[in-house]
Amino acid sequence: MPLNLIPYVFIAALVVGVLLSAVRILREYQRGVVFTLGRFSGVKGPGLFILVPFVQQMVRVDLRTIVLDVPSQDVISRDNVSVKVNAVLYFRVVDPDKAVIQVENFMTATSQLAQTTLRSVLGKHELDEMLAERDKLNRDLQEILDTQTDAWGIKVANVEIKHVDINESMVRAIARQAEAERNRRARVINAEGEHQAAERLVQAATALSALPEAMQLRYLSTLYDIAGDKTSTIVFPIPIDILRGVLGPVSSGSESQPARANTPSTGAQRRTRD
Repeated sequence: MPLNLIPYVFIAALVVGVLLSAVRILREYQRGVVFTLGRFSGVKGPGLFILVPFVQQMVRVDLRTIVLDVPSQDVISRDNVSVKVNAVLYFRVVDPDKAVIQVENFMTATSQLAQTTLRSVLGKHELDEMLAERDKLNRDLQEILDTQTDAWGIKVANVEIKHVDINESMVRAIARQAEAERNRRARVINAEGEHQAAERLVQAATALSALPEAMQLRYLSTLYDIAGDKTSTIVFPIPIDILRGVLGPVSSGSESQPARANTPSTGAQRRTRD
C-alpha cells in the first residue's frame, strides 16, 4: 500500500467506527434512555436508531418482569415469636426514564426496600396469621411496595412469602397446641352427641309412657335382642305391668271355673228334689 494512502485509510476506518458506534439496535423488551450533553432527551426503542457520537449517551433498560429473591429476614411477631422469613418479588420497569433518573440502582433499591418492608409488615402480625393468612400478607406487601416504588417507575406485580422458619421449641409448642385443640373439639362433639341423644331419649320415654302396652313391647323386644346375642342363661326381673297383662286372663278364668262347677251341682240338687 502506498504511503500516501495510509492517512486516507485511517480516516475511513475512523469514520466507519464512529458510524458503527452511533448505530444502536434495541430488542422488543428493551428501551434506551438517551442523554444529550448530560440532559435527558427521550426514550428510544425498540428497533434501529442513531445517536450523535460524543454528544449523546444511552442507558439500556430491560422491561421484562424481574424475579428478585428477598433474603431471609429475622422477624419478631406481635406475640413475641422469633422467626426467619424469606420471600420472592416480581416487578418490572414501566417508566425507563424514572428508573434511571430517580434512583441510582433500582435493583438494589428495590431489594433493600423489600427486606425492610417484609420485617415491618410481618412484625405487626401474630405467628398464626403468618402461617394461615399468607395470601392477605402477600397482598399487603405488594400494595406497600408498589406504592413506594411508583416514584422509581417500577410496578410490583406480586410478592410471595416462601418460607417461615420456626425453631424446634416453638414447633413442639405448636404441636401441643394443635393436639389440645383437637381434644377440645372431640370433647365438644361428644358433649353435643350426648345432648342430642338425651333429647331423643326423653322424646322416646314420653312416647312410651303414653301407652303402657308400648313399654311392654319394648321390654320384650329388648329381651329378644339379649337372647339372640348370647346363649348363656339370663336372669331378669319381670315388670308388674307384664304380670298383670299375663295373669289377668288366668285369674278371670279361675273365677269362672268355680261358677261352672257350682252350676251342675245345683242342677243335681234340683233333680234330686224332684
